[in-house]
Amino acid sequence: MIECIFTIDYEIYGNGEGSLRELVLEPAQKLKAVFQKHNARFVVFVEAAELEIIESKRSDEAIEAVKQQIRAFHRDGFEVGLHIHPQWYNASYRNGGWLLDYSEYNLCSLPRERIVEIIERSIRYLRRILGINDFSPLSFRAGNWLFQPTQPAASVLAEQGIKIDSSVFKGGIRHQHGLNYRPARQNGYFWPFSNDVNTADPQGTLIEFPTYTKMVPSWEMFSFNRIGLETKSAAKSARPTDKIYRILDFLRLCHPMKLDFCRLTIKELVGMFEKELEKDRKNRGLFRPIVAIGHTKELVNLETVDLFLTYLENSRVAITTFDDWLGKVHLSSMKARAKEEV
Repeated sequence: MIECIFTIDYEIYGNGEGSLRELVLEPAQKLKAVFQKHNARFVVFVEAAELEIIESKRSDEAIEAVKQQIRAFHRDGFEVGLHIHPQWYNASYRNGGWLLDYSEYNLCSLPRERIVEIIERSIRYLRRILGINDFSPLSFRAGNWLFQPTQPAASVLAEQGIKIDSSVFKGGIRHQHGLNYRPARQNGYFWPFSNDVNTADPQGTLIEFPTYTKMVPSWEMFSFNRIGLETKSAAKSARPTDKIYRILDFLRLCHPMKLDFCRLTIKELVGMFEKELEKDRKNRGLFRPIVAIGHTKELVNLETVDLFLTYLENSRVAITTFDDWLGKVHLSSMKARAKEEV
């Protein structure tokens, strides 16, 4: 059984450039309309740190409309997840630009006390936006997919009521930050974990739902569509040293291609999914959650999203959220089924 979980990172560029209206508000509203047309929902990974600091510095007049939009997402049945780029919390705003604290770029490398402070603060901000005092997000995605070292961040998240992480992309490497998700390739479609997000642990307090990837020859990563988005995003987000490390990340024979509905063409999206449908026809008893990813700042081709949703409907693939699925299955049952897949 296949279910497709669409996720969108709700954020501007990583260095603070760009307007909320252009990179968050307008693309998110258009994406919502496409999904509502298909009677479907997605997970909105709200970048809480970024939005709180933008609001506190009054640097973007669209922040109130963004907060209204988040409330509307929650009201209309879209799951609101937590996404954090911790370098925002010590940011300063000068001469119309942002100076971010890159010493806190990787949440997981910080002391436990600081991780607790950041997680609690970000959840409090989501509660203020939604006007729900006891709101606790079900799902989490780390900034720049950095969920190593896994502890103590995983324990802190679990203590705050978070049950699902979606930071891993199998086969992923980030040399600059010591990230290595290559061992995760031996796991199934989802798995419980504790000390290391790469390692399945039936007693784990969190469950990993990785962004779906396919290992492809590195040259396949350089399609016209991806090059355009990668170049635009890198120009806005990366520091000079970041670009060097990104080149190192790509210097290998095979590279993980994410199921990215902003960067891939409809042919590429369908091609990746057809392989999973073939597996499902051979074994329909196995639960296969396929997590797709996108970013509001990269959402430029709504026609591709519309076509892909139509394809999934015609293929009888359910479009769901983490919250929907967890509401159907008890957590202990999920862990047992994940263990069977590994």
